[in-house]
Amino acid sequence: MTDTATSTKNAAERIAELRAELDAHNHRYYVLDEPSIPDAEYDRLFNELKTLEGEHPELVTADSPTQRVGGAALSAFGEVRHEVPMLSLGNAFEDSDLLDFDRRVREGLDLPAGDLFGGGATVAYCCEPKLDGLAVSLLYRDGQLVRGATRGDGSTGEDISSNVRTVRNIPLKLQGSGWPALLEVRGEVFMSKAGFEALNVRQLESGGKTFANPRNAAAGSLRQLDPKITASRPLEFCCYGIGQVQGELPDSQVGILQALKGWGLPISHELKLAEGVEACLDYYRNIGERRQALAYEIDGVVFKVNNLAWQRELGFRAREPRWAIAHKFPASEELTELLDVEFQVGRTGAVTPVARLKPVKVAGVTVSNATLHNMDEVARLGLMIGDTVIIRRAGDVIPQVMAVVAERRPADARSVQIPACCPVCGSQVERTQLVKRSKGKETLSEGAVYRCVGRLACGAQLKQAIIHFVSRRALDIEGLGEKSVEQLVDEGLVRSPADLFTLRFEQIVGLEGFAELSSNNLLAAIAASKRPGLARFIYALGIPDVGEETAKTLARALGSLTRIQQALPEVLTWLPDVGAEVAYEIHNFFGDDHNRTVIAQLLERGLQLQEEGELHAEFAAATTLADFIDKLNIPFIAATGARNLADKAGSFDGVIALSQDWLELSVMKGLNDKAKQSLREFFANPDNVARARAIETQLRDFGMHWESEKKAVAGLPLAGQTWVLTGTLEAMSRDMAKDKLEALGAKVAGSVSAKTSCVVAGPGAGSKLAKASELGVRVLDEAEFLGLLQQFA
Repeated sequence: MTDTATSTKNAAERIAELRAELDAHNHRYYVLDEPSIPDAEYDRLFNELKTLEGEHPELVTADSPTQRVGGAALSAFGEVRHEVPMLSLGNAFEDSDLLDFDRRVREGLDLPAGDLFGGGATVAYCCEPKLDGLAVSLLYRDGQLVRGATRGDGSTGEDISSNVRTVRNIPLKLQGSGWPALLEVRGEVFMSKAGFEALNVRQLESGGKTFANPRNAAAGSLRQLDPKITASRPLEFCCYGIGQVQGELPDSQVGILQALKGWGLPISHELKLAEGVEACLDYYRNIGERRQALAYEIDGVVFKVNNLAWQRELGFRAREPRWAIAHKFPASEELTELLDVEFQVGRTGAVTPVARLKPVKVAGVTVSNATLHNMDEVARLGLMIGDTVIIRRAGDVIPQVMAVVAERRPADARSVQIPACCPVCGSQVERTQLVKRSKGKETLSEGAVYRCVGRLACGAQLKQAIIHFVSRRALDIEGLGEKSVEQLVDEGLVRSPADLFTLRFEQIVGLEGFAELSSNNLLAAIAASKRPGLARFIYALGIPDVGEETAKTLARALGSLTRIQQALPEVLTWLPDVGAEVAYEIHNFFGDDHNRTVIAQLLERGLQLQEEGELHAEFAAATTLADFIDKLNIPFIAATGARNLADKAGSFDGVIALSQDWLELSVMKGLNDKAKQSLREFFANPDNVARARAIETQLRDFGMHWESEKKAVAGLPLAGQTWVLTGTLEAMSRDMAKDKLEALGAKVAGSVSAKTSCVVAGPGAGSKLAKASELGVRVLDEAEFLGLLQQFA
């Protein structure tokens, strides 16, 4: 056999392998909505096949993946034949690929080429982000939506008419006038990042299957056999073009999209017309910089020749138009091998699995570690050491293991086991217990987190606790980074946060990174941190589940460290956004002997808390007897029964007396027999009576009791309003702006909704500003915001 024949035989075998593998992946991606490899891996296989077929054109067949799009329609849906095929796009991965595309376009149109005296003719391109969703076709006849279909294999798709009608931003009837008698609109059904997160939360709460990413969520939601399920999912639609048309339309791509917008169809807020390829590259870089701030996932940018006559002249290849291309961003998903799973210990003792990976470049960054969250996640993934896994990285987010490629599992793969002892201090590792409290009972269940029981005797927990205590949003001690804290702990100089305030110059100087000047600077920074606000101090303590907002609530409402330390869980639940579980975490933290000792030492060593005062007027006499009864969690007595009981008894002593007077209680209206019997049994228990009296006594002591003196609440100018900050503020930091708004009574949120009162938009504002404009929310620039603050100064 000649070398040429051997080469052709080898190529034919490899082509057959690639076609079989790509067909299998197409089926999983388009039909089953269960992709098993990242897009970047698929693109590499596809390009290898394309190259081999280019070198051996005699081996190209009509059924090759390079000659068609996607896979077959799902048999559970009716089939739809696309009169105009729904083709895929060619890809550009480097800037040079886009430059080559532009050159081919200009050559195909026979436009003047550049020379020494000029750059030649330029082509105008329609630019849009490439949404990561499911391509669909919508058919309108006489302005009425009559059919929806998936792309399928490009020629035949699935009839999903009932489902697309449930997508809220797809008009069932076109607006305005002038639309063609027959109009096929093409676009992407997708799910926003916020919608995706909310859906997964609901799926977890209901015990359903969670989705790996917004694309899978959108595809799985749109292709439900029950349209009611589709209707319950947060799907959106964005159109990017047209198919068959009977009637007149503008003669440019941008013109068509603007016309569609006028008829009520959503188009991209990022739509832009670029003159020439350099303007396209600028658009690509700009979108890339803002990619993580967008409200939806994108994986690149699509460029289309804007002139429709030129599109027709350029025509199509077998699989893709010659007048359009998708410039992809660097892959955010890749395949690699799981070499091992190690365990880290956090500030609260949580023992967390971390994946150690064979290094792989993801989105331009080499990744060798990835988060696994907890052992429940390891079980959900079915993960074993030695597996080939899909790694995802988005922006600055810690890389994450998304899925296991089960078919590549080696024979010697090992299971992942939680250690019995802490890998840092050797203390026992225990699984957390979740306590669910309801009327009259507590239910225990296993939590997802394992904890080291060594607390601050565990070096890892101590280091993390100190790092949190000195962090910028806590006591903000400059000069104490992670390495410095580790040194101080390892040298035995710091065994609790209180030890920071006994450090001496001679103990610090000479440590790695500390000379005379830096040692004096650190001691000065520690001294300057001795007057923290109460909210900062509470946050710095690192109470489980108490973040900045909860710390602010505790400080603002109760007004003093003493009241916060003494507060019973039932009293804490009267505060906004403090639920029963968080209330018990707070109460248990301050009930711990070690924690009380550390706090006492901090105060003895010079900490002077600022912004302490009286109970906030909003909470003075804020409780009612009915609320109090309801908080006692007496079985079979809910809010309505509690109100009826309060009206009848008039006081807490009256409630106890009524519970002991069966004759009086038996004729009482508004409580059923079960509730009456439960009331008698509850107060027959001395422990319940003692607990209830303790709660009532504390309400009196704090001034929250229904018989306490009611205080006038001074109205704050922005009370009840929700504000959002976006972009870069030049006159102050975002944190400072947030503090000023909160001091005026506003709540500062992270996302824009119809309930948002105002958005402050600095330079570089992106998706939040666009959302505000879309919803008609008031927007202030920085100068207007500063003027508003001056009014209230």
